[in-house]
Amino acid sequence: MPLFTRTNPSTDATPEGPSEAPSEVPSSQGQAVTEATDAAGTAVEEPEATARPAAEPTPGPAAGKQPTSAVDPAEPAIEPDPGPDPASETPDKATSKATEGTDAAEVSDAADTAEAAEVTEVTDAPDAADRAEPDQAATKADWRTRRPVAARNLGWAATALSALLVLVALQMPNTFGNLRITEFLRLPAEAIVGAVVLLAMPRRPRVITAACIGVFLGAVTVVNLLDMGFVEFLGRHFNVLLDWALLSDAQSYLTDSFGAVGSIAATIGVFLLVLFLLAGTALATVRLSNQLARHNAVATKGALIAGTVWITCMSLGLTVGGVPIASDHTAGVVKVHARRVSDTLRDEAEFKELAKNDPFAKTPGDQLVPDLRGKDVIFTFIESYGRSAIEDPIMSPGVDQTLADQAQALTDAGFAAKSGWLTSATYGGSSWLGHSTFLSGLWINNQQRYRTLVNSDRLTLPEVFRRTGDWRTVGVMPGVQKSWPEAKFYGLEKNYASKDLGYKGPKFSWSTMPDQYTLEAYQRLEHGRKQAKPLMSEIILTSSHQPWAPLPKTVPQDELGDGTVFNAIQKAGKNPKDVLYNGPEAKAEYGKSIQYSVTSLIDWLTRYGTDNTVLVFLGDHQPMSRVSGSNASRDVPVSVVAKDPKVLDKIADWNWTDGLRPAHNAPVWKMSAFRDKFLTAYGSTPHP
Repeated sequence: MPLFTRTNPSTDATPEGPSEAPSEVPSSQGQAVTEATDAAGTAVEEPEATARPAAEPTPGPAAGKQPTSAVDPAEPAIEPDPGPDPASETPDKATSKATEGTDAAEVSDAADTAEAAEVTEVTDAPDAADRAEPDQAATKADWRTRRPVAARNLGWAATALSALLVLVALQMPNTFGNLRITEFLRLPAEAIVGAVVLLAMPRRPRVITAACIGVFLGAVTVVNLLDMGFVEFLGRHFNVLLDWALLSDAQSYLTDSFGAVGSIAATIGVFLLVLFLLAGTALATVRLSNQLARHNAVATKGALIAGTVWITCMSLGLTVGGVPIASDHTAGVVKVHARRVSDTLRDEAEFKELAKNDPFAKTPGDQLVPDLRGKDVIFTFIESYGRSAIEDPIMSPGVDQTLADQAQALTDAGFAAKSGWLTSATYGGSSWLGHSTFLSGLWINNQQRYRTLVNSDRLTLPEVFRRTGDWRTVGVMPGVQKSWPEAKFYGLEKNYASKDLGYKGPKFSWSTMPDQYTLEAYQRLEHGRKQAKPLMSEIILTSSHQPWAPLPKTVPQDELGDGTVFNAIQKAGKNPKDVLYNGPEAKAEYGKSIQYSVTSLIDWLTRYGTDNTVLVFLGDHQPMSRVSGSNASRDVPVSVVAKDPKVLDKIADWNWTDGLRPAHNAPVWKMSAFRDKFLTAYGSTPHP
């Protein structure tokens, strides 16, 4: 059944709504052909809104419209056959022929229109919607067609930026010291191998593989940036298994030092940077892989040439600016981290066995530190108190003078001191690793070892004194602002966190309170009270914690009160941003912070110390490398101070330096060695 039935325009009713006017019946065949030809010419000259194929079939008429005839403008007009002169024919004859011509044309037009409509409905049904609303591809193609130069330049720029991003990611160093332009002028082997692999793949696997390579490359770049930060602040590389938890501590540090707004802004910035690196490198590698496939022959030759150049440079040891041209930096980074992961997994089992090997684990309480019976023993950690404070030419003059002055104050009060060096298990931060190393006698240099330790029954120095039954053990921890379950492991019967010390004054960046107040709170809460037993105390002093701004100042003892006296001092202090990232300024302020902490401690000792007071104070680690220097050691000073000469006589064979300043060539021990040496010196008997 035909889709359309020809109707007589003279008898059909006109449809409702807008419609095309029916074609007039020409008076002659020649006239009809002429009008059709004119229409074709008009159609050719009239521009289309969007590009369409010349041979596209004409859509069928809408419902309710008369089928109309049309001449395809792409086909030449057909010349009519010459016939008898119409003027010579009779009127009836002319009318009859005209009617026949009209009828034939209408039948032909209807058939053509119906056929076109059928084809359109069967094969090109979506075209109507497409023409009504051009798809994005057509629009994009149209933009490129209208602005070919801009499109070509934009494509080149995108490809160049993609190549630059990939090369930077491949060559990104993991220390600030290596962050120089020559590092990025090298020829990476990974790029050559990647190009060869992608060239050999079909399109779909190639795109997927390129995206995965890009994400992996972005992840390696993130780890390299973390390495930079860890080396700068902690003096060690990032451990991909253990150190993610430390990022929350870093955010807390930013909040304490620079405020909530600064911390949130930094967190958002880091998140956006990571997102850009992961997504950007993925998109970049996909684009480059498409370019390789589009120019397969040239890319293959280029990869072959690059590979030859790389092998030649590697064989001859060619360098640029002292850096080898042939590079396999990313492969090396991955290899190092893989080995570090393997070592970490193996170390966990080994450390558990090491922690069980304790020479004093089974020593009875009455055989532990018998030579210190009746003494108040205080272990005090001064934050970031390192060898650099004493030996660095910028910081040492002020610190050395303070140590000399305080040593004289001790002498005047009847005290004496001996000092040496300990090598800390940490650097620049992670103070709890230094504390646990010193107190447990084990080398605690990562978070995994720390977790294993505090879940063991290892004997710590506070636990030694508690086990004897002759001491009351207390801790004063102004840096603890949350719950601290480790107090039980360490053997502390009573622990004072920051909220327990009664301080109402301002924070000094990360430090919750000045050291002067911390020591006075200890005197008020514990040392100044009548005790049934001597005290074994662990005290943490935090005023020398980075960013060393603003710094507290010593106030008259009778004005100390609840600490609100420090409000004006804190407001008048320096901005952390102006100190931490300014090398000389950071060194100067760090030195002042050490002077303040040492002065506060010795002032307290000379005011409240007795004949039975024994003070052991030390640094937990060196300050960050911006202050201590990129090649600084991990050594920290340690001093033993007492009035009773027998206390210092017990450690005479340690060969430590008299006074508070250890000599440059004084003995250096690992911090983990101190526990056993201390226990042995004061009469403890080993019972493995």
